[in-house]
Amino acid sequence: MSASVFNVERLLFTPTPSDLDAIPIIFAFPNEYTVGITSLGYQLVWATLAMRSDVEVSRLFTDLHEPLPPHPELVGFSFSWELDYVNIFERLEFLNIPLRSLHRTEKHPLIFGGGPVLTANPEPFADFFDIILLGDGETLLGNFLDAYQSVRHESRSTQLRHLAQIPGVYIPSLYEVSYQSLDGEIAAIQPIDSNIPSQIQKQTYRGNILSASTVVTEKAAWENIYMVEVVRSCPEMCRFCLASYLTLPFRTASLEASLIPAIERGLQVTRRLGLLGASVTQHPEFDELLNYLTQPNYDDVRLSIASVRTNTVTEKLARTLAQRDTRSLTIAVESGSDRIRKMINKKLENEEIIQAIINAKTGGLQGMKLYGMVGIPGEELEDVEATIELMKTLKKVAPGFKLTLGCSTFVPKSHTPFQWFGVNPDAEKRLKLLEKKLRANGIEFRPESYKWSVIQALLSRGDRRLSYLLELVRHYGDSLGSYRRAFKELRGKLPSMEYYVNQNWDLDQVLPWQHLQGPLPVMTLKKHLLDSF
Repeated sequence: MSASVFNVERLLFTPTPSDLDAIPIIFAFPNEYTVGITSLGYQLVWATLAMRSDVEVSRLFTDLHEPLPPHPELVGFSFSWELDYVNIFERLEFLNIPLRSLHRTEKHPLIFGGGPVLTANPEPFADFFDIILLGDGETLLGNFLDAYQSVRHESRSTQLRHLAQIPGVYIPSLYEVSYQSLDGEIAAIQPIDSNIPSQIQKQTYRGNILSASTVVTEKAAWENIYMVEVVRSCPEMCRFCLASYLTLPFRTASLEASLIPAIERGLQVTRRLGLLGASVTQHPEFDELLNYLTQPNYDDVRLSIASVRTNTVTEKLARTLAQRDTRSLTIAVESGSDRIRKMINKKLENEEIIQAIINAKTGGLQGMKLYGMVGIPGEELEDVEATIELMKTLKKVAPGFKLTLGCSTFVPKSHTPFQWFGVNPDAEKRLKLLEKKLRANGIEFRPESYKWSVIQALLSRGDRRLSYLLELVRHYGDSLGSYRRAFKELRGKLPSMEYYVNQNWDLDQVLPWQHLQGPLPVMTLKKHLLDSF
């Protein structure tokens, strides 16, 4: 792909000309341009950098880049999908920068990273970054750049020590991890001296002006889409859910001050609008937003909407979406079992799911995608059978309506009440059972690979010892067999794969992210866990 793709971008911000002594920054996305430019997080950070006169920013993707400075001072990565770590390695090598921070010298730029993967658990990747930004970028990014500006001409060591004092800025090299044995549990995680904070607090933006696209392009994975963030976090707090727990509290964009001005701005450059958020329809003024979007002058707008809460699927919502070129909606039901839903704090009854399907069909939608999960802690075979029965019931109440069940395996996530549980090895059989029974009943089933869930769990719960494994796996390929081969090669130097993936961890053991404070204290997470059973 040629750099001419940059020429078809329509910017919704005005870049500021750079000062003569501006900081040269490369801001990278570890994937192709079409994927990276569709990431709202990447767009926002890039625009923030481009609007600062003290910064000169160049973008870098795996397939193309803008003209790059010969001597960048900072190289940043927006990291939103775990397996993209391979592309981070490749981009660092492309820039002739050593992979490990330990091997970098005064002549190398500082490597920083942010995004959901690093905010959740940066430890498997910690040795590859000089600086990790934990949390929302709204104030954190500016504070980081201002702090760097004040020590810009100091030594690398002085810069890192100074940056470590900024809330939300994590400098992995200033923390020492000790282990009970080479392949044992973590014994302690401590700062290297008393001048370094013992805890790093994830930064949370609490305003009611949420984000919207800063660029629209036909080359994005979602062509010419303008994205508007309607809500941030989720009020439901399902006990396994990183998207809810890690991003608390639930925040809503002001209809008058944020949503309507953003939508009006975006619809001047495109007629395709995406409403984003983990629980968009739970915005307190969602009905008013829907009324606004049904104005006649917006009749030609194609509207797409992220996953919605099941009991908010009304006929009105379905009709509005159907008129705006949306064919189906996505709802997360997790399980057909009332017992399991209660355990995970999914406040939902089967009757509400049935009503949502009826409303969607009556309102003119052509189908519904449901998300489920197997291997949830405490799940029995009869709970899986309950999901099969629910799907059969839905097919009966809405004949001719296309139903799809997408299903993943439970993966433990940091900063959630279920972070201490491992992956259930029976989950693979349960996915196969669902596939067999649902397809026999003419229901489309889309399972997420169990093997991918195992790799995801490994990276979700990993500690710093995994960095050596990641370097090895890169040369073996990204299959589960490659990870097993690397574990075999490193036997005795780190715990087994089963320890990271399948084992239930003790409530009192030191977790890899113990020194990184999420929205809720560990004692609160333990209480939410005990409330499950």
